[in-house]
Amino acid sequence: MALHFVADQASAAIVGGTIELTGAEAHHAATVRRVREGERVTITDGRGAWAEGAVESAQPQSVIVRVDARTDVPAAQPRLVLVQALAKGDRDEMAVQAATELGVDEVVPWQASRSVSRWEGRKLDKGRERWASIVREAAKQAHRAWLPEVAAPVTTGQLAQRAAGAVMVLLNPWADTALTALDATDAAEVILVVGPEGGIAPDEIERLEAAGAVSARLGDTVLRTSTAGPAALAVLNARWGRW
Repeated sequence: MALHFVADQASAAIVGGTIELTGAEAHHAATVRRVREGERVTITDGRGAWAEGAVESAQPQSVIVRVDARTDVPAAQPRLVLVQALAKGDRDEMAVQAATELGVDEVVPWQASRSVSRWEGRKLDKGRERWASIVREAAKQAHRAWLPEVAAPVTTGQLAQRAAGAVMVLLNPWADTALTALDATDAAEVILVVGPEGGIAPDEIERLEAAGAVSARLGDTVLRTSTAGPAALAVLNARWGRW
């Protein structure tokens, strides 16, 4: 399987032309992944542009790829969003990584009332940057043409405002309705909301449902915050024929 990289230059790539990887991406390609002359690679700009070609030269500061195929991959529909509550340890990061591999289009950090982890002050920017780095690397590992967006952290109030414009599903193990029973194939966007270790607080469920969200469960067991979102994405991918 060809190695996969991300470079803005892919959007302007033409067959017969070249793409140059520079900076951290070049270092990663030449030093970490050890690409060599003649090796085939794929490159995306993270917004659907997809180029394939062979490496002409590989140095830590610059990797040159001669393009022999170029296409544009359309964005998947409906758009899938994971609202992931901040969680202790690395459980929220595990969820973000797996969700990216499974095709999520946007990740939204949520400062839920039961979140033990808090992004405040300098931690706010650092936390978002950390998630963006995880998303980028996971998307490369999965050979995705589209890199998910990492939104700014939201409060429950901001989440309620967003519920009015999309299909929002609260993953709640105590819900009466199963996720497989929901029909959202005609929706432009489906937002999956995952709570922290203690689950979504009752007052948050009430507020979000009042704004238009629906609650749904995944089977008869209680999943960790690190697995609920990816499990839901897997279900929807299968139902919508993406897999």
